[in-house]
Amino acid sequence: MTTIRPGLCSVTFRALAPERIVALAADAGLEAIEWGGDVHVPPGDTARAEQVSKATSDAGLAVASYGSYFRAQEGEEITPILDSAEALGADRVRVWAGRVGSADATPGERAVTIARLRSAASEAERRGIGLALEFHSGTLADDASATLRVLDEVDSAALSTYWQPTVAASDDLAVSEYEAIAPHVSAMHVFSWWPETQRLRLHDRGELWRRIFAAAADSSPTPRDALLEFVPGDDPDLLAAETATLRGAIRSAAAR
Repeated sequence: MTTIRPGLCSVTFRALAPERIVALAADAGLEAIEWGGDVHVPPGDTARAEQVSKATSDAGLAVASYGSYFRAQEGEEITPILDSAEALGADRVRVWAGRVGSADATPGERAVTIARLRSAASEAERRGIGLALEFHSGTLADDASATLRVLDEVDSAALSTYWQPTVAASDDLAVSEYEAIAPHVSAMHVFSWWPETQRLRLHDRGELWRRIFAAAADSSPTPRDALLEFVPGDDPDLLAAETATLRGAIRSAAAR
């Protein structure tokens, strides 16, 4: 059984420099970082990507992925994003399936997004990089069935998906959504929000995460990364305790 790797999304601490984030993650006992393309590693700035890559590896951490804001729209280019991912040493790039929810997208909007995702996945695959959908409202990948439809229509081995709890979803619904897309999940964003977008400590939805990691341990393939995201108050002092909760949940699932 493959053990899921605990990591951090750098966007959790957007206000901090990458070097500080590396130190926090290493001290907390995490193993990998997804570097965000909005602040820490801008698309096309390969020199910065190389600096961040070195800082990450020097601390004994892996680059989990590159968190891009590619929305698969007309006029958007994936090339500078892949350039940064390559310089960063990331073999996976997180992308977004458009800007409109699956129920609201017109046939034309959907066609553009699918075509752009297909083209981007092809370009990424040629460079040995995979893409993964952000599982998120306001996109074509806003629930389990919609995500499966996108994956089917793009039809690329280079495209996987992330998973995260849908806002306001019950534990049962969140687990069922994960299980529906589990064979395609390469990573998950880990946070506890309830009842809407109020940020809680991870242990406050401990039962949800115990069930999710049990389901993940039983899935094939097992997701590679579980990435902490959006701690309460953006407080770096919480990271060590949140990491301990995350690692405990992963260990418990693996030991069943």
